[in-house]
Amino acid sequence: MYASLGCAAENLLLAAQTAGLKGHYSYDASASSVQVDLEEAPPFRSALFEAIPKRQCCRAEYDGTSLSDEQLRLLQEAGRGNGVSVMILTGSRRKEQIAEYVAEGNTAQFRDPRWAEELRTWIRFNARDALRTGDGLYGPVMGSPEVPRWLGILFMRLAFSANRQNRKDISHISSSAAIAVIFSDVDDKPHWIEAGRCYERIALQAAALDLRTAFINQPVEVPALRPQFASFLGIGNCRPDLVVRIGHGPEMSRSLRRPLEQVLVCAPGGYYAGT
Repeated sequence: MYASLGCAAENLLLAAQTAGLKGHYSYDASASSVQVDLEEAPPFRSALFEAIPKRQCCRAEYDGTSLSDEQLRLLQEAGRGNGVSVMILTGSRRKEQIAEYVAEGNTAQFRDPRWAEELRTWIRFNARDALRTGDGLYGPVMGSPEVPRWLGILFMRLAFSANRQNRKDISHISSSAAIAVIFSDVDDKPHWIEAGRCYERIALQAAALDLRTAFINQPVEVPALRPQFASFLGIGNCRPDLVVRIGHGPEMSRSLRRPLEQVLVCAPGGYYAGT
C-alpha cells in the first residue's frame, strides 16, 4: 500500500516536470499520506514521462532474449533512491534460485484461506465485472479467457492450486531476461514509499526500452520467507521490498483504474495521494 503511494508520487513528479513545475514530495505520518508541493520551473519532457501510459504489468511468458549492457545500466540507474537500492540478476542459476523462493511463497499463500479469499474478490473474470467495479485484476491480463464470475470462482476452487501456479511462475521466470530486487536500508514507511518510487522508475524505464515487467513478490509477501530471501541475496539487514521480472514480451490487456478524483485530493499548498 505504501509502495503504491510512491508509484503515484513518482508519476506526479514526472508529469509536473513536463508541465513546467518542480515537485517536492514529503511523507505526512499523521495522515499516512504523501504530499507533493509544486513550484514553477523550466519544463522538461522525459522518456519516463512518455512511458507512463505504456507501462503495464505483463503477466505473460517472455522470449528469453538477454538485455544489453546499456539497458541494464539504465535500469540500474532508474532503481537507485534515497536509502533504497536495486539488484539486477541475470544468471540462469540465480533465476532458478529465485524461482524456488517464489514457489515456496506460492505454497505458503495457497495454504492461507484469507489470501485465497482476497484474491477471489480482486479478480474480474469478465469485462462486465471490470466495468462495474472500475478496479481489480482483469482476467485477460493474466492470459485467462473471459468467463462468467460463477465459472471463474468454480475454476479457482477446483483447479487453481499451488502446483499449477508454481509451474507457471517457474516458466515465466526462466523466460525473463533479468530479475530486479528492490531493497531498503531501513524497514519503515518512508522507505516503503521510496521503494515504490524506485520501482516505478524501473518499470517506466523498461517501458521506454520496449521491455515488459511483472511482479514476483511471493518471497517478500510471506513474512517467514523475507529474511531467508535477504540472506540469499547477501544484503545483510536490508529489507527486500519488491521483486520484478523483466524481459521482452507481448502487450497484454489492461486492468481498469479508479477515476483520478477518487485517489487525489487537491488542497491549498499541494496534492495528496492518500491510502
